[in-house]
Amino acid sequence: MKILPRSAFGQTVLLIGVLLLINQVVSFISMSIYIIQPNAQQVNQLLAKQVRVVFIDIAEEELSPAMGDAFTRETGIGVYREAAAMKLGLQDAVYYAFRSAEMSNLLGGPAEVRISQGDEYLFWIRPPQAPDYWVKIPINGLEEENFSPLILVLMILGILSVMGGWLFVRQLNRPLGALQSAAHDVGRGDFPEPLSERGTTEIVAVTQAFNHMSKGIKQLEDDRNLLMAGISHDLRTPLTRIRLATEMISQQDEFLKDGIEGDIDDMNTIIDQFIDYIRHDSKDKAVLSDINVLIDDVVQSESILDRAIEFEAQPLPKLALRYVAMKRALANLIQNALRYSDGKIVISSSYDERKKEICFCVCDQGPGIPEKDIERLFQPFTQGDKARGTEGSGLGLAIIKRIVDTHGGRVKLSNRQEGGLSAKVCLPISHD
Repeated sequence: MKILPRSAFGQTVLLIGVLLLINQVVSFISMSIYIIQPNAQQVNQLLAKQVRVVFIDIAEEELSPAMGDAFTRETGIGVYREAAAMKLGLQDAVYYAFRSAEMSNLLGGPAEVRISQGDEYLFWIRPPQAPDYWVKIPINGLEEENFSPLILVLMILGILSVMGGWLFVRQLNRPLGALQSAAHDVGRGDFPEPLSERGTTEIVAVTQAFNHMSKGIKQLEDDRNLLMAGISHDLRTPLTRIRLATEMISQQDEFLKDGIEGDIDDMNTIIDQFIDYIRHDSKDKAVLSDINVLIDDVVQSESILDRAIEFEAQPLPKLALRYVAMKRALANLIQNALRYSDGKIVISSSYDERKKEICFCVCDQGPGIPEKDIERLFQPFTQGDKARGTEGSGLGLAIIKRIVDTHGGRVKLSNRQEGGLSAKVCLPISHD
């Protein structure tokens, strides 16, 4: 399982998010060190001074009570035993270890600090000068440290920044998505309209290069089709004349006529294969189809009297097919099985829900193919003389592979353990 994104879009957004998170953490720590902590230290020093004032000894006994009452009345600072302090709000106060430790350092002995918040913001301090007493010190305008608003603001800023970065990167990568889609189309033999040149200068340069390349490939494809059409026309004309000439052969040379006509048919078949390989039904539009129906149609048309062809169908979802092209690919597989085997031919279909693929398999009971020759047979103009025969132009499997490739699928040949060859074609449902 991969946690980090693989796409440039995902990596860029992740990088922006991580940088923003680091920035906010550093900002929060900086505020704590340079603003919040010094402020807390100043408050503690002020409180320590107030505590010292409370415990100043008055030399004249007559002035001491009056001085204490006046001090309490004017400042609100009072000294209480623990029982009285509990009634006045000490029991609801919260103990603060950090402030207690700092107050102990300031007062020169063990001190305890508690804070209660109601109508007044009260500091309760048990000083080392009088451990049995609590000093109540009210401070107006000071609230308990509540970092929730700060954290909320930082979170909102972070989310807005990530969303802004996401929109920016999405806009930046949109031309790359169009370029990827167009590249897939060109790889399947479709040539889209030139892409609009937008985005950064680097992306514009890549788009211009792609448009130039696509135009060149299309021109090359058109020239090749024109060349093949010309060759086909120029070859079929003399072949037709030769066929007409064979009709004039005398009956005693009938064996020559049969041989010549067989050669003409083979040459026409080879020319048709050349055209099929060049064309590969690029103008055939993909439509949603049931591949079981397609297989059944091909089986009915390719069945012969002395050979058994079985079709084992499973329920399949529909997928986008270039119907004519896929019929040609399946027909070629069945014809190869009929040509190179003698027994029963079994065709089966299946659906792989995990991979979202529809597969069909053509199995024969022939001699199979040497493992070292399997991949080689998919190359154009590769004869089967090193495999199962010497007939044809060597384009049959190449045509099949090209048709399957245009559907974004794959074709695989393998030898069966019980004998014979298995040709399996898998097509993705979600292929565009």
